[in-house]
Amino acid sequence: MDLINSLLNFVVPPASLLMLAFTWPTLFFITSCEWLYNTYFNSENMEDKVVLITGASSGIGEQIAYEYAKRGANLVLVARREHRLRGISENARRLGAPSVLIMAADVVKEEECRRFVNETINYYGRVDHLVNTVSLGHTFYFEEATDSSVFPILMDINFWGNVYPTYVALPYLRESNGRIIVNASVENWLPLPRMSLYSAAKSALINFYETLRFEVKNEVGITVATHGWIGTEMTRGKFMVEEGAEMQWKEEREVHVSGGPVEEFAKQIVSGACRGDPYVKYPSWYDIFFLYRVFAPKVLDWTFRFLLTNGGARRTTSFIGTGRPLLETSSPRRSALLEGSSPRRLPQGPLTFSPAYQQQQKSE
Repeated sequence: MDLINSLLNFVVPPASLLMLAFTWPTLFFITSCEWLYNTYFNSENMEDKVVLITGASSGIGEQIAYEYAKRGANLVLVARREHRLRGISENARRLGAPSVLIMAADVVKEEECRRFVNETINYYGRVDHLVNTVSLGHTFYFEEATDSSVFPILMDINFWGNVYPTYVALPYLRESNGRIIVNASVENWLPLPRMSLYSAAKSALINFYETLRFEVKNEVGITVATHGWIGTEMTRGKFMVEEGAEMQWKEEREVHVSGGPVEEFAKQIVSGACRGDPYVKYPSWYDIFFLYRVFAPKVLDWTFRFLLTNGGARRTTSFIGTGRPLLETSSPRRSALLEGSSPRRLPQGPLTFSPAYQQQQKSE
């Protein structure tokens, strides 16, 4: 058996690459024809259908709500910031949504997920699309985090914040032959520094939905949307934590990253979901790195080490959220950069950490 495996290890990878190279033109032609057919002749009509969107108070969730509104869908918008949802609901109505419900809820709590799903069913009698866009990122190195209470928060929001709404809504999605749309990220398989916990949570999320896809078969569709860098609040340093308070990690990246427009990604997600696409990728050229990871992992590793090296330069980020002191700043503008926001939004007074960290400080 060991001899057979050794032989297959030697033969299968190059044979697969050769087969892929020869069949790629045919596969591309078939995929293009399928895309054209589903776009112009088989796209789902969302008029008067019901779309439930979690994490709808900003960023990708907000823009997805607008895209569904343009298609005439009834919307149920869920987030913790109810005051933000009110303005978004008005915008959605102006764009064409016949009806919009807003609900303040915490998606990491199963009972609250049951509440907003049941209220949706009681009001509309159905749910056709469930869109999970809740996400929480971070920009610290793992060894910098001295307050481990943030670890379960990151996992809860990025994993359970998607699983619980799916678990509760799945029976109703079966009845309507509906669809689940998941907001993932390329970090689920393309690791980047300072995003260890986020990447782990997204990887778990993708594997959960890939398994669920086989379990529900054709009764419920699943569209997994993966993106590179998107210019949302998540990458600008503003996150929501317990009790609805805002926490600023106040991390400034050493590597300059330019994010793609949220509006374009949201448009592709909704279009792909209506076509019945299993995957939506923005931008799609990220996929080439997956081949390198499988067939030439050292090349990928060397490339990222070269691109992300700082040449021994002095670290320029603050350590807020990791329990370490702020760096000295020489100007209000420099302080604003560390805050990840404009100068007029700088917080006044002492910084607020998690309850666990505050208790630890008191005990010391």
